[in-house]
Amino acid sequence: MIEQISIYLTAMILGIMLFFSFVIAPVVFTTLDENNARKFIRRIFPFYYKVNLGLSLILLLTFLITSRLGMDFYLILIIAILFATSNYILMPLINKFRDEKQDKKFKYSHFISVIINFIQMIFLVFLLI
Repeated sequence: MIEQISIYLTAMILGIMLFFSFVIAPVVFTTLDENNARKFIRRIFPFYYKVNLGLSLILLLTFLITSRLGMDFYLILIIAILFATSNYILMPLINKFRDEKQDKKFKYSHFISVIINFIQMIFLVFLLI
């Protein structure tokens, strides 16, 4: 039963990530003006990262309970670390660079966040296969 829960949690994290990446973000930027889009994104993405970090930590706990300390455990550990890094380090930098109109640094740090997100999704798909 716990192993089934780990599959559901993995699918939930991937589903949330896909929904935010391919629905929320594009709709926000095509619907809201830049000022309101920025406010919305700055409010919702920390929530996105924290929810996914929380789910990742619960998933890690299921792996510990079932003594599954192989590749799956380490992939989820990496995913969790990347959620924490994105929320607590990268997002504040992205916001700072945007506010200070440091476009090159903003684009680079935003690109890094997109790459991290993509890597996490690949890892999650691998876990579901």
